[in-house]
Amino acid sequence: MHNLTDWRQQAIYLENHLPLPVHSSPAVILPQREYKDWRGQLRFAAKLISGVLDFKAKVESPEGLPELWRGRNLCQDQYHNFFGSCREPGYKRDRVLLQPRHKAGPHHVTVCRNYQFFQLDVYNSDGTPLTEDQIYQQMVFLREHSYKTDKEPVGVLTTDHRNSWGRAYSSLIRDRLNRESVHSIQQSILTLCLDATALKYSEGLYSSRTAAQMLHGGGSHANSGNRWFDKTLQFVVGEDGTCGLIYDQATADASAVLTMLRHVLEYCSRGPTLVPPRTPLIRLPPPRKLYFSFPPDIKQHIEQAKQNLDILVNDLDICCFTFPDFGKRFPRKHSLRPGAFLQICLQLGYYRLHGDLCATCEVVSMRSFHRGRSDVVRCTSPEILEFVKAADDPSKKAEEKLSLLLRAVKTYQDSTEQVLQGQSVDGALLAMKMLCISSGVALPSILMDTSYAVSTHWKLFTGQVSSPMDCVMCYGPLVPDGYSVCFAPSEDNITVCVSAFDCCQETDAQRLSDFFQVALRDMHALILECRPGEG
Repeated sequence: MHNLTDWRQQAIYLENHLPLPVHSSPAVILPQREYKDWRGQLRFAAKLISGVLDFKAKVESPEGLPELWRGRNLCQDQYHNFFGSCREPGYKRDRVLLQPRHKAGPHHVTVCRNYQFFQLDVYNSDGTPLTEDQIYQQMVFLREHSYKTDKEPVGVLTTDHRNSWGRAYSSLIRDRLNRESVHSIQQSILTLCLDATALKYSEGLYSSRTAAQMLHGGGSHANSGNRWFDKTLQFVVGEDGTCGLIYDQATADASAVLTMLRHVLEYCSRGPTLVPPRTPLIRLPPPRKLYFSFPPDIKQHIEQAKQNLDILVNDLDICCFTFPDFGKRFPRKHSLRPGAFLQICLQLGYYRLHGDLCATCEVVSMRSFHRGRSDVVRCTSPEILEFVKAADDPSKKAEEKLSLLLRAVKTYQDSTEQVLQGQSVDGALLAMKMLCISSGVALPSILMDTSYAVSTHWKLFTGQVSSPMDCVMCYGPLVPDGYSVCFAPSEDNITVCVSAFDCCQETDAQRLSDFFQVALRDMHALILECRPGEG
């Protein structure tokens, strides 16, 4: 698992030249906050930072953060790479900059406002964290010194294709001032983006528009310049109560990120902290603005990045909704694993919309292994195809359809268990490929076969999360003619986020959402028809 984790990071993330927003970095939408002005925004931002520092202290304590799954401890290694890490762009591949564990970690966070970047120290000189009120006062100072929006949104560079950003990066850090500012961002604990109020949307569109805002920032004329997408953790706190998180998958996975968020949101739900501020041994310095110089070639790179970003923003088709009829309580009541049941319903919805099945994968956590991160389950099978064909066949009786549904669910569950036990077919093939490349040996014919390319062209990229406190996770499709679907089932409803690209005429996020909901209702009715006394 050790080598496979490194190979997967290299092949899937660091050698991928597509932009990080939408194509790679997932976003998590946090519940909207009740504040309505900038003071509430800064108060919540201060509380959020305090919650992250509290989680960081827990992870770094001798006791650590014990997590169990099926009686096994989950690997904690990933948490130590969350803070102070950053991706660095390169010509051929990126690399991840990690803080050495034997050295003292960073003491500051990066705060972005109006396209300006600031270094804000969050620890006293004796190593104790600042109180929420101290952080708030520092942010008030920062706000007073960032009224004017910078003309050159340097953060937009991080939204561009990785090789383009790599070229701009090499030019940018030749200048000493730029290099020092970039290094401050890279070495910070996290990035906090204080966003301006986004456009107002109707309540029905709020989740979908907020998801898009979190994924890409809204474009070059909105909040996209208020980002540094290379950072592993990037929190967003809007003046209108919109909040979220973007994270880099080269370093962080959904399972660990959601565990952190659960802790942070529970911390934020507490009342005001009454701990009196400690008098620091050395007076707290005010937040330090990070300055950049922009020679003509960098200005040109920024303009090109803005154009590319706006094309991407306009191309993203996203639909988020909450399915209210039932949640995971219903399939569990009928001895069905909720995740498997939802996946089969999604396959049925896709089949009804497109007339066939496609290469589908679901991401699962592998943190039960040392340094394990994630792997993929192949979701389609002959049993699922047989079921979706029979589902709308009037010649099939309800009991026969239910039997085929149960068989499809079992096949999917067996495939998932195989991967969770470390027996992933795709993991073995990736290992074979990377070993051949590193040894200078020709790739085996199976990896060069057209059928293998088709089977890994993931038109349906799915994920299921146990989402804390009504959070919504979203990400973009893996391929131009595909979808991404993330569902977070609670006991009595299911939150779903579907995305696609407008440039593909065959895909439509809203229509797949509609077909998925119809499939859920139809399978609910089928089960109740065959088991009327168990509703």
